[in-house]
Amino acid sequence: MPGEFEIIRRYFAPAAQPTSSVKLGLGDDCALVQAPNVDELIAVSTDTLVEGVHFLSDIEPEDLAWRLVAAAVSDLAAMGAEPLWLSLALTLPDSDRHWLEAFQKGLKASLQTYDIALIGGDTTSGRLRVLTAHVQGSVPAESALTRAGAKPGDLIYVSGTLGDSRAGLELLQDTSARVYQALDNQVRSYLINRFLRPTPRLVLGKALRGLATATIDISDGLLADLTHILERSGVSALVNIDKLPISLQLQQMSDDAQARQWAATGGEDFELCFTVPASRKDEVDTLAQTLGLDLSLVGQVGLGSGLKTVYAGALWHREAQPGFDHFGETNATCSE
Repeated sequence: MPGEFEIIRRYFAPAAQPTSSVKLGLGDDCALVQAPNVDELIAVSTDTLVEGVHFLSDIEPEDLAWRLVAAAVSDLAAMGAEPLWLSLALTLPDSDRHWLEAFQKGLKASLQTYDIALIGGDTTSGRLRVLTAHVQGSVPAESALTRAGAKPGDLIYVSGTLGDSRAGLELLQDTSARVYQALDNQVRSYLINRFLRPTPRLVLGKALRGLATATIDISDGLLADLTHILERSGVSALVNIDKLPISLQLQQMSDDAQARQWAATGGEDFELCFTVPASRKDEVDTLAQTLGLDLSLVGQVGLGSGLKTVYAGALWHREAQPGFDHFGETNATCSE
């Protein structure tokens, strides 16, 4: 089996494509990079995936690489940032060549898709696979999107459809289940791929600069992530559960109650949730048409604090937690 430095040389150095902003990449103590413009800020985020918590042990390594990069890049999308650089830290139980080759294939393809350069990282051994992506991007100094800024009266939107990733996880956890066998192959593949290979909304994030008052990507569940916006902005919100966008594929897999529970709390859809002044609703409608992406109005920001949810005009009672919490009493994990 290859050693640490051979792993870097053979499997990760080829994935590190040179760019004009990278002055020194893999192979030294630090990477040297240069911001594209002096009037831009550098957006920085770190995401970690832990075996048994964020991904199943038998996940294909190519899919795992895609999921890692996409989840990290989604944080940049939420800030309206342009992806630039990624550092990768891996803890692996062994240096299996076949696993590394497949992982490198997914890593290289995903880096090219999101136009982000691998500039460094670390490789260590351990009992479980633990993958950490440290991403950096650029955003105009006066245009960065944050969680703070939502105002009473603002409208609450989400992109795409919600709950698909949670459904995909359910299918992966039990391929022998009756619901798995009953689904059409295309429906099943769609839902599983929404979990394995999410799509960070980079184009939408950049388009929301100067339009959205607050933005967050949906990683822990819509209600949990929206709560972060409310706390940072010092406001409350009303969310209409019956307005949450549910895909046709999810409708075929589950009943309405389950689909809406997953849409509200399932997490890892990596869509964007954002708030916009009510006076600019037409601009959001136009943006949705321009991007060819559903942007669904699901609620409104109010005075005070807290989050209220309704369904068909009545209070909607969710499960104990509004979304994933690593240290919560209950959460939707991949634990086997």
